[in-house]
Amino acid sequence: MAEIISHEPATGAELWRAPVGDVGAEVAAARASWAPWAAQPLAVRIETMRRFANVVRQRHDQFSELLARETGKPLWEARTEVDTVIAKVDISVTAYAERTAQRRLDSPMGSRMALRHKPHGVLAVLGPYNFPAHLPNGHIVPALLAGNAVIFKPSEKTPATGAFLIDCYRAAGVPQGCAGLVIGGPAEGKALAEHPDIDGLLFTGSARTGIALNRAFAAKPEKILALEMGGNNPIVVWDTPDLHAAAVLVVQSAFTTAGQRCTAARRLIVDTRMFDPLVDTINQMIGRLIVGSPFDDPQPFMGPVIDNATADMLTESFLELMMRGGRPIRHLQRLSDDRPFLVPALIDTTGMADRPDIELFGPILQVIRADDFDQAIAEANNTRYGLSASLISQTPALYDRFWANIRAGIVNWNRPTNGASSAAPFGGIGWSGNHRPSAYYAADYCAYPVVSNEADSARANIGIGLRDA
Repeated sequence: MAEIISHEPATGAELWRAPVGDVGAEVAAARASWAPWAAQPLAVRIETMRRFANVVRQRHDQFSELLARETGKPLWEARTEVDTVIAKVDISVTAYAERTAQRRLDSPMGSRMALRHKPHGVLAVLGPYNFPAHLPNGHIVPALLAGNAVIFKPSEKTPATGAFLIDCYRAAGVPQGCAGLVIGGPAEGKALAEHPDIDGLLFTGSARTGIALNRAFAAKPEKILALEMGGNNPIVVWDTPDLHAAAVLVVQSAFTTAGQRCTAARRLIVDTRMFDPLVDTINQMIGRLIVGSPFDDPQPFMGPVIDNATADMLTESFLELMMRGGRPIRHLQRLSDDRPFLVPALIDTTGMADRPDIELFGPILQVIRADDFDQAIAEANNTRYGLSASLISQTPALYDRFWANIRAGIVNWNRPTNGASSAAPFGGIGWSGNHRPSAYYAADYCAYPVVSNEADSARANIGIGLRDA
């Protein structure tokens, strides 16, 4: 029997294994289970989600340690991710009440207009490896609250975390068929996405996969599709006197989680006059970053990337940037030949005639000089993506221009590009999503509105256009 095996990025040790799941069986179980779940009063589903939060709270240490081992991220960051899993419940309850509440509307002639929302039915969730608990949980909690059944296929690189998450739902009382789990690789993900008995797909992952899903669903308008994809995100630094603070914000934006965040800064665009002192400050700060294993003491700033294949790909990508004319400021350094620990890299790509518009999902930051602010905005917008963008500047008028002209779903000022709040909508434009923002707005794609014109008795007449009797 085929198996999925998970290894720890930091050590290479086998962490977990399980047989590949049966997509058809999970979909059938969800189809049989969702209607009774949807028929439960909302208060029951809310209480079940709050029990789920309590289960995660009770298992916090175990969950955090598993997550750290499977992703390689430092324990402090894994704990923060588990915190967000817990916090998602109350945020989702509030969002459901605000975004999909029942309402009575004015209607003439003694009738009434009612607005209610219905769940779609069976929703598939495909999760990523970088936040294997937080990001799928951001789809699953609002979907279950709305009355859907969910089938979750975690990334084949982080299946143990996904299985642990689903076990917490079931321990809280979510029916097993409504919290389904498919362990598998790309083939199982494709089979789940194509299954005729799902009513929609909620996806977080790469733009390449998201675009393929968008094409596949183009002939299925009856199914909901929410795509949360990546970004080639810019951070612009302009006229700021505090180089240290600017450098900290850049480093946090580009290298937290080893650069494995969809909101990570990929391109630093900086005033030519500030280029040398700012880049020197950033370079010195990178030299001080601790890159290490999840449980090291002192705790590292960042751990390894997810696996050796990813580290190899990033190394090759950095060399490709150099071959195309990029000038290395700090080379991408591999700390171990057999483990994927990388020290962040900086490369000046100002002189490249054709910079590739891709998401390098790791700790590589391209640096680009700009001679004026209009050029900086144009360069920031020089991407098919549109997820996150940030301006570091002390001038409010520049931020006004930046906000008005930048193409992104998240636009920050003197803050990192990453670290978005679950209490706000999260999503982008272009190749970053399909206008289905998640986080607080996830309620919007987990249920659909139904408008009813209602009266207690039938009364009607035709006042014009009839012949006399």
